[in-house]
Amino acid sequence: MEKKTAEELAALETTRQTFSKGLTPEQVAAKYDDWSSNYEEMLSNNRYRAPHIAVDEIANLVPEDQRKNIRVMDVAAGTGLVGIKLREIGFKNIDALEPSEGMIQLLKDTGVYNLKYQEFLGHGKNTVPADTYDLVVIAGGMGHSHIPVSGVDDLVRVAKPGGLIVIVMRLEFLTAVEEYRDKLEPYLDQLEQRGVWHKESRKIVPNYFFEKEGIVFSYRVK
Repeated sequence: MEKKTAEELAALETTRQTFSKGLTPEQVAAKYDDWSSNYEEMLSNNRYRAPHIAVDEIANLVPEDQRKNIRVMDVAAGTGLVGIKLREIGFKNIDALEPSEGMIQLLKDTGVYNLKYQEFLGHGKNTVPADTYDLVVIAGGMGHSHIPVSGVDDLVRVAKPGGLIVIVMRLEFLTAVEEYRDKLEPYLDQLEQRGVWHKESRKIVPNYFFEKEGIVFSYRVK
C-alpha cells in the first residue's frame, strides 16, 4: 500500500471523527457544518466515489428518455455532488434531505435542487410527504452515528409505488457498525419477503472510499 500524503491523512482523520461511535444526530450535523467549507476539496481525486457510484447505478436503471420526468429525493445530500451529476445526465426534478445547515447552504448554491428538507432520517420526525418520489437515493449517509436502520422505513415511505431506492455505502459498515451488524441487510431482506419491495441488484464495488470497497443496493418499491 502506498504511503498516504498529508492531504489524504487529513481526509481519513476527518472522516473518522465524523463517523465516530456514540455521536448524537445533532453532533453529526455539527461536524458536517464544520467540514462543509472544504469537504469537496478534501475528498477529491477519487478519494471518495459514492456519488459517482450512485449515479452510475441510477443511469443503468433509468432509461435516458424517462429521466426528465422522474422526481428524485437525494438523501444525506451533502454538497450536492449526486444532484449535480444527475442533472448532467438528464434528471431535472431533484429535491434534497440534509440535516447540516452548512451543507444546506452549499446545496442552495448548486442551483440543482428544488425543495430542501433540513432534517434527520429515521428518528420519527420526517416531514417529507409519503408516496412522492420516483427515485430515492442515499450515497454515503450510512455509518457509525449516522442513519439508523429505521431510516430505511422513511426511504420506503417517501417513494412512490414502483419507485426505485438506491443505497450506496461502505461495505465494511454492514458488520463494523453495531447498529447495522446482523440487522441492516437482514431488514432489507425482510422487506422483500414482506412484499414491500423487490431487489433489483446487490453489487460490491471497488474504491468506494480510498481502497475500501462499497456496496450498492437497488430496490423497486411495490
